[in-house]
Amino acid sequence: MPDLHTEFSRLLPANEIAEPSPTLLKDQRNRFTSAPDIILQPRSVESVQTIMRFCYEHRIPVTPQGGNTGLCGAAVSENGVLLNLSKLNRIRSINLSDNCITVEAGTVLKTVQQTAEAANRLFPLSLASEGSCQIGGNIACNAGGLNVLRYGTMRDLVIGLEIILPNGELISHLHPLHKNTTGYDLRHLFIGSEGTLGIITAATLKLFARPSDKATAWVGIPNIESAVRLLTETQAHFAERLCSFELVGRFAAELSSEFSKLPLPTHSEWHILLELTDSLPDSNLNDRLVEFLYKKGFTDSVLAQSEQERANMWTLRENISASQRKLGTSIKHDIAVPIGRVADFVRRCAKDLEQNFKGIQIVCFGHLGDGSLHYNTFLPEILSNEVYRYENDINSTVYCNVLACNGTVAAEHGIGIIKKQWLDKVRTPAEIALMKSIKQHLDPYNIMNPGKLLP
Repeated sequence: MPDLHTEFSRLLPANEIAEPSPTLLKDQRNRFTSAPDIILQPRSVESVQTIMRFCYEHRIPVTPQGGNTGLCGAAVSENGVLLNLSKLNRIRSINLSDNCITVEAGTVLKTVQQTAEAANRLFPLSLASEGSCQIGGNIACNAGGLNVLRYGTMRDLVIGLEIILPNGELISHLHPLHKNTTGYDLRHLFIGSEGTLGIITAATLKLFARPSDKATAWVGIPNIESAVRLLTETQAHFAERLCSFELVGRFAAELSSEFSKLPLPTHSEWHILLELTDSLPDSNLNDRLVEFLYKKGFTDSVLAQSEQERANMWTLRENISASQRKLGTSIKHDIAVPIGRVADFVRRCAKDLEQNFKGIQIVCFGHLGDGSLHYNTFLPEILSNEVYRYENDINSTVYCNVLACNGTVAAEHGIGIIKKQWLDKVRTPAEIALMKSIKQHLDPYNIMNPGKLLP
């Protein structure tokens, strides 16, 4: 391998070669540490092309990195180039006639939301890490979040992409075409590819009308079957106005309440946080939601009567992740099953885990509106990363229950390093063979994020 510092000092401006730092090298959960030969932070598409041409010619591994907020080890580099895209962060344009915004890959999600809001528009992707995660990473793992029920995942929000292939070639379709049936839609190869096929450098994203009115309710329910009934009947009654439908288990709710120093609106075994939005003014939206919940028998409900009460409800939901830290290191599962099988999965999986791991604690919450759950497990008295000694056994129990319910082991966090051995359990041999064939064609030297995603 050539001396990368010498070569890139010749090829790039000095400010595009970064010094190592924990922010760049340590993953979000302090589980993995990158060990690249060099860290590059390009500030232009041309620099990305230069980097990729050199690495392709010399067979040097390249690990793309965005905000480094991933939870599956997809942005961890063992050698070669750690390509951090945070300096490629311009808002290139906003187009109100086509309701879209074009941004570079390193743009922080919160910045995109705020830019849209300033133009009286909504960019609906909403995640707990939105203050630090970046658009390129959101696209690379097909992020989901809180508003998938109404607006879809990141895959549904991307109109066009600008991509650098492993050989440095530029492919760019950023024009806001809402219909284009000229052959294969290649953007979908790169959405969810976790940096294994090329470098996403920019994207054109959909914008929507901002909501004029919202109605937010916290509903206590005895079981998940009741939650599914509530979801079905709310969708039938309010149609596309149902924007979010979050499921929170009792233990998760109590942890967040203590952490957030906020009382729980209801005290039940399970909770639903639901939100209706309407882009047209509707002063009766709250009243109609109250009437609906009462008529359907969901009387253990609290409606937000002010923006502060609404914010408190969402704080309780959003602080679940942070509130778990006192329990120690968790073995996390980002899973999804058909909505009608969620109750079956939760009941069966908890029983199996409690039989095999005495005293195990389960924090269950997530986006019931699309069937995806965050299912986190803690072993008693093991507060450190020592818990990962039990990861394979716990994962086997959880994922076997997921598969029995026709679900998936990765709903929105991706595969990365830690789940790639499970890919062949949720994808057929023909599908995996096709994925490997695409990878081989685009990346014949396997320089793009090697060791990730594919088994």
